[in-house]
Amino acid sequence: MLDDQTFKTVVDSTPLVSIDILLKRNNKLLLGKRINKPAQGYFFSMGGRINKSETIDSAMNRIAKDELNIELKTTPKFIGVFEHFYDDSIYENISTHYVNLAYEYKVEGVVDLPVDQHSKYKWFTIGELLESNQVHNYTKDYFRN
Repeated sequence: MLDDQTFKTVVDSTPLVSIDILLKRNNKLLLGKRINKPAQGYFFSMGGRINKSETIDSAMNRIAKDELNIELKTTPKFIGVFEHFYDDSIYENISTHYVNLAYEYKVEGVVDLPVDQHSKYKWFTIGELLESNQVHNYTKDYFRN
Protein backbone atom coordinates (compact mmCIF):
# COMPACT_ATOMS: atom_id res chain seq x y z
CA MET A 1 0.00 0.00 0.00
CA LEU A 2 1.29 3.45 -0.89
CA ASP A 3 1.88 6.09 1.75
CA ASP A 4 -0.31 9.18 1.46
CA GLN A 5 2.31 11.48 -0.10
CA THR A 6 3.27 8.92 -2.75
CA PHE A 7 -0.39 8.28 -3.59
CA LYS A 8 -1.01 12.04 -3.85
CA THR A 9 1.82 12.25 -6.40
CA VAL A 10 0.34 9.32 -8.34
CA VAL A 11 -3.15 10.90 -8.44
CA ASP A 12 -1.63 14.20 -9.56
CA SER A 13 0.58 12.59 -12.23
CA THR A 14 -1.10 9.56 -13.79
CA PRO A 15 -4.44 8.00 -14.64
CA LEU A 16 -5.77 5.46 -12.15
CA VAL A 17 -7.14 2.16 -13.43
CA SER A 18 -10.41 1.21 -11.76
CA ILE A 19 -13.28 -1.26 -11.90
CA ASP A 20 -16.96 -0.41 -11.47
CA ILE A 21 -19.41 -3.21 -10.71
CA LEU A 22 -23.03 -2.52 -11.62
CA LEU A 23 -25.29 -4.83 -9.66
CA LYS A 24 -28.44 -5.77 -11.57
CA ARG A 25 -31.61 -7.28 -10.09
CA ASN A 26 -35.06 -7.44 -11.72
CA ASN A 27 -33.98 -5.02 -14.49
CA LYS A 28 -32.81 -2.45 -11.92
CA LEU A 29 -29.28 -1.33 -11.09
CA LEU A 30 -27.96 -0.56 -7.62
CA LEU A 31 -26.24 2.79 -7.14
CA GLY A 32 -24.78 4.31 -4.00
CA LYS A 33 -24.72 7.96 -2.97
CA ARG A 34 -21.02 8.82 -2.71
CA ILE A 35 -19.59 10.22 0.52
CA ASN A 36 -16.10 11.01 -0.82
CA LYS A 37 -14.65 13.03 -3.68
CA PRO A 38 -14.70 12.74 -6.60
CA ALA A 39 -18.42 12.58 -7.51
CA GLN A 40 -19.33 13.34 -3.89
CA GLY A 41 -23.08 13.54 -3.30
CA TYR A 42 -24.05 11.76 -6.53
CA PHE A 43 -25.47 8.29 -7.00
CA PHE A 44 -22.73 6.25 -8.64
CA SER A 45 -21.81 2.64 -9.33
CA MET A 46 -19.62 0.89 -6.79
CA GLY A 47 -16.00 0.31 -7.61
CA GLY A 48 -12.37 0.86 -6.81
CA ARG A 49 -8.81 1.04 -8.06
CA ILE A 50 -6.74 -1.88 -9.23
CA ASN A 51 -3.61 -2.16 -7.11
CA LYS A 52 -0.14 -2.75 -8.53
CA SER A 53 0.54 -6.47 -9.09
CA GLU A 54 -3.17 -7.27 -8.63
CA THR A 55 -4.93 -9.08 -11.46
CA ILE A 56 -8.23 -7.73 -12.76
CA ASP A 57 -10.02 -10.83 -11.44
CA SER A 58 -8.46 -10.44 -7.98
CA ALA A 59 -9.31 -6.73 -7.93
CA MET A 60 -12.89 -7.46 -8.99
CA ASN A 61 -13.32 -9.99 -6.18
CA ARG A 62 -11.78 -7.62 -3.61
CA ILE A 63 -13.92 -4.70 -4.77
CA ALA A 64 -17.10 -6.83 -4.71
CA LYS A 65 -16.34 -7.83 -1.12
CA ASP A 66 -15.23 -4.37 0.08
CA GLU A 67 -17.78 -2.21 -1.75
CA LEU A 68 -20.80 -4.54 -1.89
CA ASN A 69 -20.16 -7.18 0.76
CA ILE A 70 -20.74 -9.97 -1.77
CA GLU A 71 -18.71 -12.86 -3.15
CA LEU A 72 -18.73 -13.21 -6.92
CA LYS A 73 -20.04 -16.63 -7.97
CA THR A 74 -19.54 -16.05 -11.71
CA THR A 75 -17.53 -13.65 -13.85
CA PRO A 76 -19.34 -10.30 -14.29
CA LYS A 77 -20.31 -9.26 -17.83
CA PHE A 78 -17.85 -6.76 -19.32
CA ILE A 79 -19.59 -3.54 -20.45
CA GLY A 80 -16.61 -1.55 -21.71
CA VAL A 81 -13.74 0.83 -21.06
CA PHE A 82 -14.56 4.39 -20.03
CA GLU A 83 -12.60 7.47 -18.98
CA HIS A 84 -13.58 9.64 -16.03
CA PHE A 85 -12.07 13.11 -15.61
CA TYR A 86 -12.75 15.03 -12.39
CA ASP A 87 -11.68 18.53 -11.35
CA ASP A 88 -11.28 17.29 -7.77
CA SER A 89 -9.97 14.34 -5.79
CA ILE A 90 -9.43 13.36 -2.18
CA TYR A 91 -6.59 15.91 -2.28
CA GLU A 92 -7.04 19.70 -2.37
CA ASN A 93 -6.43 21.29 -5.82
CA ILE A 94 -5.66 17.96 -7.54
CA SER A 95 -7.77 16.54 -10.34
CA THR A 96 -8.44 12.84 -10.95
CA HIS A 97 -8.31 10.80 -14.16
CA TYR A 98 -9.64 7.23 -14.18
CA VAL A 99 -9.46 4.61 -16.89
CA ASN A 100 -12.49 2.60 -15.85
CA LEU A 101 -13.41 -1.01 -16.65
CA ALA A 102 -17.17 -1.40 -16.20
CA TYR A 103 -18.88 -4.72 -15.45
CA GLU A 104 -22.45 -5.83 -14.80
CA TYR A 105 -23.26 -8.54 -12.26
CA LYS A 106 -26.70 -10.08 -11.71
CA VAL A 107 -27.77 -10.79 -8.14
CA GLU A 108 -30.84 -12.17 -6.41
CA GLY A 109 -30.54 -9.91 -3.40
CA VAL A 110 -28.07 -7.76 -1.50
CA VAL A 111 -27.82 -7.45 2.26
CA ASP A 112 -25.59 -5.59 4.70
CA LEU A 113 -24.22 -3.06 2.23
CA PRO A 114 -21.21 -1.15 3.59
CA VAL A 115 -21.72 2.51 4.54
CA ASP A 116 -18.11 3.78 4.54
CA GLN A 117 -18.16 4.88 0.86
CA HIS A 118 -21.88 5.47 0.26
CA SER A 119 -24.45 7.12 2.56
CA LYS A 120 -27.41 5.29 1.00
CA TYR A 121 -28.30 2.96 -1.84
CA LYS A 122 -31.10 2.95 -4.40
CA TRP A 123 -32.23 0.63 -7.20
CA PHE A 124 -32.82 2.42 -10.54
CA THR A 125 -34.18 1.29 -13.88
CA ILE A 126 -31.99 2.44 -16.76
CA GLY A 127 -34.64 5.01 -17.67
CA GLU A 128 -34.78 6.34 -14.10
CA LEU A 129 -31.03 6.72 -13.78
CA LEU A 130 -30.73 8.40 -17.18
CA GLU A 131 -33.40 10.96 -16.16
CA SER A 132 -32.17 11.58 -12.60
CA ASN A 133 -30.12 14.68 -11.81
CA GLN A 134 -28.87 12.81 -8.71
CA VAL A 135 -27.06 10.19 -10.83
CA HIS A 136 -23.59 11.21 -12.04
CA ASN A 137 -23.13 11.57 -15.80
CA TYR A 138 -20.27 9.06 -15.80
CA THR A 139 -22.64 6.39 -14.50
CA LYS A 140 -25.19 7.38 -17.14
CA ASP A 141 -22.49 6.93 -19.82
CA TYR A 142 -22.61 3.15 -19.23
CA PHE A 143 -26.14 3.10 -20.65
CA ARG A 144 -26.14 5.75 -23.37
CA ASN A 145 -26.06 4.44 -26.91
